[in-house]
Formats: sequence, structure tokens, C-alpha cells
Amino acid sequence: MATDRTSAGDPARTLALLWGETGPSTGRRGPRQARTVPEIAAAAVALADAEGAEAVTMRRVAQELGLSPMALYTYVPGKAELLDLMLDTVYAAMPRRAPADDGWRARLTAVAEDNAALHATHPWVAGIATTRPPLGPGLMAKYEYELRALEGLGLGDVETDAALTFLLAFVQGCARAAADERAAQQESAVNDAQWWEGNAGLLAKVLDPERFPTAVRVGSAAGEAYGGASSAAHAYAFGLRRVLDGLAALVGP
Repeated sequence: MATDRTSAGDPARTLALLWGETGPSTGRRGPRQARTVPEIAAAAVALADAEGAEAVTMRRVAQELGLSPMALYTYVPGKAELLDLMLDTVYAAMPRRAPADDGWRARLTAVAEDNAALHATHPWVAGIATTRPPLGPGLMAKYEYELRALEGLGLGDVETDAALTFLLAFVQGCARAAADERAAQQESAVNDAQWWEGNAGLLAKVLDPERFPTAVRVGSAAGEAYGGASSAAHAYAFGLRRVLDGLAALVGP
């Protein structure tokens, strides 16, 4: 379950930060600001990329920027608003490639691969709940680009949004599985193939082919193919084709 979610802060403050609307000047003289909001967001993204979203705290980001925690709060109200800034920053910078083939399957494959690349570069993004997305310029540019992949297919607006949500949810699920796969290898210091090989004797005692004939047969074949119980890469490649096949039924000829 995601431990962080978007739009958990003050909506007015968040939107003002996302769109660069910091409000009118008071006309008072004061010390020149040492940092900018984009610099703060970039520092937080770099920290999350290196150590995970749980490492991002206002105190830690302030340290990375050479500021005091109280000084950082003069730029960003809190962690919730900072998280929205971080997501919008990576959305704005994510790749948006134009496929060589202009068919709808090629366009949606490009959208899926762009999002897969985003998750590979920023693994923490897959763990953020975005049911209330921060409507910043990065997100809106991303959404506009992705929707255009479904233009001209004869779908209604609600169907278009639902089809895109279906595709992106699949990519996010694969990204989480890949993150879990990496975490298991890091924690155990062995890859899946090594783990299964090392525990083959123990598993053979409980995996009775007479009691579980189908499970043992299929599981053994899959394990040999994947080098483990599962493969996030294979699940993505296989699943993306099935997702597109399912949308083909909606799109029609």
C-alpha cells in the first residue's frame, strides 16, 4: 500500500507553487532568496532517486541545499506540497517519443514505454498514490501527450480517459513488481536464480508432483524460463500485448 499520496497539502498553496504563482510582491526589502522552487524540487527528486521517497524530509532536503529547515519552509509549506512538486518535475522531464509507425498500437506502445522509462529512472514514483493528481504543468503536458495517442479512434471522452488509465495502471503495476524484484535481490544479496537453486532441496520436499501435478509442471516450466518464480520483464512484455489486444476490441476495425 502506498504510504504517500498526492494533493495531501493545501490545494491553493500547491497550485500556486506548481504554476509559479507565488503571489504579488509585498514591496518590502529583504534578503535575496538563495534558492528557487525548481531547485528545491530537483534536489528532492535526486534524493528520492538515490534513497527512496521515505528519505525525503524537509530537514534532509534543507541539508542537501545548504539551508536551515526553517528557511526551506519559506519556499515550500511542507512535505505534502513538496511531493507534488517532485512528481510534476519528473512528469515534465519524462521522455515523449514519437513512434515511427503512426498506428494506434504503436502510439500506445510508445506511451507505455515512456512511462516504463519514467518508473525505471524514478522507482519511487510507482509507490505514490495519485488518485488526486497534482494538476501542474508537467502532469497536464503528460496527460495531453498521452491522450493524443487515442485520438481519432472513435472513442468517447470518458472511454478515452478510461483506456489511458487502464494502460497506465498496467505499467505502474509492472513497475512495482520490478521494484519488489530488485528489493528482494538487494536484501538477500543473491538473484532469483541463485535463491531458488540454493533452496531446491527444501522445496522439493513440499512440492509433491502427485499432489500438485499441474502446479509443479507449470511452475517448473516457468521457473526454468524465468530463472525464478516470476519475471517482471516478461510480465510487462506479455501483458502489454494483452492490454493492446483488449483495447482493440473496444476500438474495433
